[in-house]
Amino acid sequence: PGVTGPVTSVFQPATEEAQGLTLRALDRSLARPTDLELAIGQTVMFGRIAIRVNDCRYPVDDPSSDAFAQLQVFDTEGAVLFDGWMIASAPALNALEHPRYDVWVLRCASTS
Repeated sequence: PGVTGPVTSVFQPATEEAQGLTLRALDRSLARPTDLELAIGQTVMFGRIAIRVNDCRYPVDDPSSDAFAQLQVFDTEGAVLFDGWMIASAPALNALEHPRYDVWVLRCASTS
């Protein structure tokens, strides 16, 4: 009646859904970062890209700690440049690959 094969355990803390988030966007040609506050479901234009936030979550036990957000980034033609999750503590883990723009998550917000 024992378990055969390797047993793994993954700890995933309970998360809370946020009402919005704060992103930092950088236009490399201007060398100027801009903080953007968005509500869930909102799309904002930043230079020649559109950024849409679909979800932002944070650990229930520590709201000021690590945020992770589901984002979509489009160019002005509507082509998808990024569609996935970004993690505040590891922005390079799943980053927007663009020659001019950088976008990363700073934190979730209870309101936008």
